[in-house]
Amino acid sequence: MILTIDPDDRTAPYEQLRQQLITAISSGELAPGTKLPTVRRLAADLGIAPNTVARTYLELDREGLIETRGRQGSFVARREQAQQPDEARRAADAYAQLIRRLNLDDTTALGLIRSALGGS
Repeated sequence: MILTIDPDDRTAPYEQLRQQLITAISSGELAPGTKLPTVRRLAADLGIAPNTVARTYLELDREGLIETRGRQGSFVARREQAQQPDEARRAADAYAQLIRRLNLDDTTALGLIRSALGGS
């Protein structure tokens, strides 16, 4: 897998990297359990700051696409874990479209979500 950062792209480098990794994971190019390069190694290979790669890894970990195991490194998550964020994102998108069709404001829409999740 070849990752690149386009310095002329208006998209932030961490987001360029994030999208490339999501694509590689979704397509199966990066199989579950695959160990990712270390933050420092990938940053050096791409010519970007280590904090940029760290941010990408942190966001992918939060999304359930990768899992970080301390000193062992970061790995592509199992399929079941990787698919959950996609399903949730699709549901959120569908909800947002419905809210727009109903002409509800964001405050009301978020209140409905909090209520549905059992929050206050």
